Amino acid sequence: MAPSSPANLAERTTAMRACVQRVSRAQVAVAGEICSSIGTGMLVLLGVADDDTAADARQLARKIAGLRIFEDEQEKMNRSLADVEGAMLVVSQFTLLGDCRKGRRPSFVAAAEPELAEELYQVFVDAVAAEGIEVATGRFRQHMEVELVNDGPVTLLLQSKP
Repeated sequence: MAPSSPANLAERTTAMRACVQRVSRAQVAVAGEICSSIGTGMLVLLGVADDDTAADARQLARKIAGLRIFEDEQEKMNRSLADVEGAMLVVSQFTLLGDCRKGRRPSFVAAAEPELAEELYQVFVDAVAAEGIEVATGRFRQHMEVELVNDGPVTLLLQSKP
């Protein structure tokens, strides 16, 4: 049976995945030129699965935008991105869907094809912006150099489906 047959898709438990890092600053460069940068906020590496939908992208965007991972006066993680007037840098990263359970080379069969991935990546970005968050992005399907200063460090892994 082919890896992307309907029966195999039903057996897989893939989901849009995000690696969220609280940062004091982050930037993305393409071909040596900085194309996006933020100060205080979140760097989100986003991987889109082949069975994700626009609803998945919007739900995950709302969840991440509302995460309370910034410290209040008592040094408790109690503030959201909006509370600290932070920004979000979203970078597409299909390798988050890499399956390393067999062999030594990751399998990316669960990752969405580039056309769908780019569409849902943009839905995610638009949904974050709709929450009133300033959003910066990398460049889709480009080799990027991502630099960040992880604040804490705080790193969370989320996905769109249980």
